[in-house]
Parts: sequence; structure tokens; C-alpha cells
Amino acid sequence: MLILVFKQVNYVFLVLMKLRIQISLPFVFMLISLVLQAQDKEWIHLGKQYEDGYLITNPHQEIHLDTIVLFPKPKFTNNYDRRYYAWFRKKTYKAYPYAVLAKEKLDSLNASIDEIESSRKRRRYIKDKQKLFEEQFAEDVKKLTRTEGRILIKLIHRLTGETVNEHIQDKRGKFKAFWYRFSASFFKIDLDLEYHPENVMEDYMIENILQQAFLYGQLERHPSVLMSGKLPLPVREIHIEKKK
Repeated sequence: MLILVFKQVNYVFLVLMKLRIQISLPFVFMLISLVLQAQDKEWIHLGKQYEDGYLITNPHQEIHLDTIVLFPKPKFTNNYDRRYYAWFRKKTYKAYPYAVLAKEKLDSLNASIDEIESSRKRRRYIKDKQKLFEEQFAEDVKKLTRTEGRILIKLIHRLTGETVNEHIQDKRGKFKAFWYRFSASFFKIDLDLEYHPENVMEDYMIENILQQAFLYGQLERHPSVLMSGKLPLPVREIHIEKKK
């Protein structure tokens, strides 16, 4: 900061010397004082402007930030692909909150039952939670379209690391009956669907849509637990195969 002040004062001196104006010592102190006051006001303004962020004033200052995935804006080959992407984005926005809810409920259940030693109390707790979960989740899920259901199944794999079918086959029996009812709503959809945005175009579109939504605060950020979520994805052009 002092270096910046001296540079600014030196610049003023050079201007005054070119104008052949005599410089006195009191004038120098006054000039430095004015520059410092101006910089203080500038720092205050910057602090208010970025009060929710970080203002770095020390070149050696370190800030630890969360890992983020940068996605370029989608590129399209034609208007059909652009329209499809806009339609598919609405479907993704609708399915995403249900995937987040499923993850949160499962995480909460797992954390709670690990603290319950009695098998009988554990079964009762699971039964009560399953009933509550169904009331909050199941009826709305039944109203999803096939496309929204397919996206939801993939997002559950993205957020939990397990497919819907793996949740059904859970040997511990947690929420087993719920997942059977859940799967009945999507009897024409493969419950073993996995999420691979690194090589599947539909999954790439989902991840692209999510990252854009996270960036602009349109959806709450929940990172993928899969390995693909920790790696940069290649830039791809959105291309949709038209149904015949």
C-alpha cells in the first residue's frame, strides 16, 4: 500500500515540476495525507462492494476455497439441439430437488441408526422414518414424467454413489419397501442407470445444466460423490439424435 502511495505522490511531483511550481515540505505532507484519505475511502467502498467475498490486500495471503467445476456455456449445432436443451433443463430442474431430498433423508437415516444399538428399536425407527419419507416424497415422484424419472434415477447415483437398484438390494433393509414402491413408478426405466457425464451426452447435459444453475444461484449446490465429479470434463458440443 505504501509503495502505491509513493508512486502516486511521485507522479504528482513530476507533474508539478513540469509546470515549474515550487514544492514546500508542508505541501508534501498535505499531499500524502490526501492520497491516504482517498485510498481509505476506496478500501471502504471495495469492502462494502465485496462484503460477502474476499478482499486480498497482502500478496502472500492464502485463501482456501471449495473445489468448483468450470463449465463453458453450451454450444449447439442447430436450433433443434438448442430447443431440446432448454426443454431438458426444465426437466432437470424439476427432478433435482427430489434427488437432494432422497440423499438428505438417507444420510440422516444412516447417521441415526448407527447410534441405535437395539435391533428392535432400529427396525421401529426405520419404519417410522420410512412412513414420513413416503408422505413427503412418494406421491410427488409418481407425478414425474419418464424423462424426469430417468434424470432422477441418474441424479440419485450422482449424489449417493449407488443406483436405485443397489438401494433396493441393500442387505441391511433400510427403506427397502420404499424403494420398491418408488421403482414401481418407473416400471419402464432401468433402475441400474448410472451417471457418467464424462462419456454420455445426456449425463453431460445434466451436469452442464447443474453447474450453470449452481453458478447463478438457481439451484443449491450439492457436489457429485462420483470420481467424475472430481475431474474436469472435456468441452463438448451439444448434439441430440432425433428420434425416428
